[in-house]
Amino acid sequence: MDAAAPLTDPAHRTANSPVRGLLTDLATATNWLYDNWYLLALAVAACWGLGEMIVRRLAAHASAERMALELVSNRHFDPSPEEIFRRGVQLARASTAMPWWAPRRAKAVQIRLRSDGSSPLRYRIEGPAGGQRLLSITPFGPDVTVHRARPVVDAPRTHTVRAEFILRGKPTAPLREVPLTPDPLQPLVDAVSDLRAELGDLAEIRLDIQRAPKWALRTRRLQLMATARRAEQREAQRAARWLRRDANGIEDSLSRQLQQLLSDKPNTGAGRQIVMPPVPRRVDPVEALGKLADDDHLVRVQLLVMCASNIEGRAQARLAQLQAAFDVFGGRSRWAMRGWRLGPWRVGADHWPTRRSFERRWNLGHCQPPRPNWVRLEELTGLLKPPTLHCRLPVLASDLPTFEFGAPELLLQGIYRGPDGRERLVATYAEETLFEVGVGKAGGGKTERALAQAIGWAHAGGGLMFLDPHRDSWPRATTFLAHDDLMPRIALVDLNGLGPSPRVSSWNPLGMEHGQAAHEVVEAITDAYASVLGWDDATAPRAITILTAAVAVLVAVNQAACQAGRPESQATIFHIRAMLTDTAFRRAALTAVAGRLDAETRSWWQVVFPTLPPDAFAVVLNPIARLAANPVTRAFLGQPVGVYNIRAAMDSRMIVWVCPGGSGPTDRLVTALLARDLLRAVRSRRDTPEDKRVPFRPYFDELITLTGAAPETIAAMFEDFRKYRCQVHGMTQLLARLPTPVRLSLVQNASTLATTAGSRSAIAPVTAEWGDNPTPDRVATMERFEHYVSMNVYGRRVGPVQLRGPHLDTVFASQARPRQVPALERAALANAGALPLDQLIDRAAQQFGRVAAFLAAPSSADAAHLPLSKEVYE
Repeated sequence: MDAAAPLTDPAHRTANSPVRGLLTDLATATNWLYDNWYLLALAVAACWGLGEMIVRRLAAHASAERMALELVSNRHFDPSPEEIFRRGVQLARASTAMPWWAPRRAKAVQIRLRSDGSSPLRYRIEGPAGGQRLLSITPFGPDVTVHRARPVVDAPRTHTVRAEFILRGKPTAPLREVPLTPDPLQPLVDAVSDLRAELGDLAEIRLDIQRAPKWALRTRRLQLMATARRAEQREAQRAARWLRRDANGIEDSLSRQLQQLLSDKPNTGAGRQIVMPPVPRRVDPVEALGKLADDDHLVRVQLLVMCASNIEGRAQARLAQLQAAFDVFGGRSRWAMRGWRLGPWRVGADHWPTRRSFERRWNLGHCQPPRPNWVRLEELTGLLKPPTLHCRLPVLASDLPTFEFGAPELLLQGIYRGPDGRERLVATYAEETLFEVGVGKAGGGKTERALAQAIGWAHAGGGLMFLDPHRDSWPRATTFLAHDDLMPRIALVDLNGLGPSPRVSSWNPLGMEHGQAAHEVVEAITDAYASVLGWDDATAPRAITILTAAVAVLVAVNQAACQAGRPESQATIFHIRAMLTDTAFRRAALTAVAGRLDAETRSWWQVVFPTLPPDAFAVVLNPIARLAANPVTRAFLGQPVGVYNIRAAMDSRMIVWVCPGGSGPTDRLVTALLARDLLRAVRSRRDTPEDKRVPFRPYFDELITLTGAAPETIAAMFEDFRKYRCQVHGMTQLLARLPTPVRLSLVQNASTLATTAGSRSAIAPVTAEWGDNPTPDRVATMERFEHYVSMNVYGRRVGPVQLRGPHLDTVFASQARPRQVPALERAALANAGALPLDQLIDRAAQQFGRVAAFLAAPSSADAAHLPLSKEVYE
């Protein structure tokens, strides 16, 4: 018998040896790794750390070449949703403008919303340098200005809080669709509206936008689909359990048992109901993925917030306000702070281990958003644009400076109440406040506001003229001007003739003792007459010619008298009647100044004047007769050498209060003469270099009364005075009642436009200049002493802002000196050279004889040939 065969085939044993050895090696390796698992963990950690270090270095190098743009919108910025969406597409495209080697975290565009006291909300965009050309041209057009932004350097604050926001709620649901009216940024602006720069307050929001890779989106979709399927399976299982429970309940119920007992059929169990478990519903990808179903315009976002302050608690409160502001965007999906809450404590971006990551991303601009932060560009509509015209911006100290008493560069405007209830006196810069117009009903506070501004300017060392036909402003202002250092600069020209022994100043409109240009004086007198009487070259050419010729001769006489050293012999405006009706006086005057008159004027007196009928002079003489019949105006205008000199007052920073005395025909003529003389005096500053011209501010109360006397003159002031550093302030009840030239010049050139409450029709012309924002209805219902004011600060318009008019008794309570008012009255009259009315009337009555004696003297004819002199006779 043969030997027994081997149990295994040698060939088979040889073939299985490698497999067995491999399995043995794997088992051995597994056992070794199990025993030395920490070595594997160390190797994985080392590889991960090396890779993370390389990625961070590359990302930091790529981030070093970022650019920054600042977007500034104007008050008309009102973008459409399509324009905002196109801007979002630009931002998403620009986020990829990086080198191929740049890590994903560096490929992002950052929107920075910042408030630190310099502006209500600065809107900046930072991103790859390669995206600058793409982002510099926006779809918003000229309503948004884009310029390169400088790096922001913040001083360290004592208290700082940080937060990162993550999308909570249903991950596939969109954020709430916030309408563009009001501006979606309004909650954020309101959250920083009470920021105080002097306390070191700072709030900044950074929104990073990143185009995610396709693989990340596919992974996220797979996760969401798996989650949806698991949810459907759980729902089907729960439904099956309830079905079985319901079926069992029916089988065990009393009714079912009674039915079985009464039935003839045996209970074999075959009649039990068969329960079919529900099949899990097919998951609809569109329903399960929601906003992640489509690839178009889907981005990942990172939202970081930092608040700081030097006062404890203010930064935390600011962060809470911003968190509440982001709740506006919440719906089924909402923004929530990332972190954990442990009772009263919250562990977030301010604590280990996430603080270091937050600061790295904050400082380098890296974008590493949380996994749920997927949004479509339509959800970010409110954050992809600067504030629009529908956004109500607070007025910060950087927009409108705070008034400081005694500061010559500031001009008081009113009291501004901030969103936090704090009130402060606001001002504009004097250099930029060229012309100002105040409109409002009687008693609304426009004159009180102008007085507060004028008093503040006077205490700061500025010169001014307050022209008030009704004299109400002078007793109101004296209490706050009665200071020893101001009294030498204050002069009162009061033509009301109040009291038993009134004192009146003096002025000779024809006087030449200050070296005025003769043709300018002649033009000023003639134009004043013409404006009051309604003369022009078409309706009264002969009257204008007669008046011009008579004034020209009298001015020449006054030139001769001043050059002869006899200014007390000058003719006044009342000598026009003698020039036209007194043959002897006329002959003497023409003879004395024959060498000073041009050939045409001499020819007119020789050829044309003798042919004029006597009644041709009545239209010229009637106004002069009315002036002479009033003792106050006769005393004021009948002196040969007047004390009133508005050019000298400008140059010496005087505070001149002029009260013409009323609004009758005589008063209008005096007002017209004063206004035209002011225009001449201001224009005469051409002889002074621009940097040597002292600023001067005329205030015109009751413009309706003043412009009724000199409409063209007032209009010319609002057009020309800026060139000579003379800034005009006008107050009126109704713009519509002003002459058209004045109204157009006022509105066109007004640096500051203010209105109080009033009738809707009266306010409408003012609000129309603001685009009816606010509306006339809103302004008409304001409280008393409230104003809407638009101002120029740093070359841009601020407002209209609602201000409360400054009340003198409140704003300047510390400056009130009621006991010194009598001393101020005496000093003001003395500075104006005011003398008793009777004395001035007697002097005016004797002036005709003095002038006649000067003309009859042989030296007057010789003086006519002397050269003109600029010497000033006091």
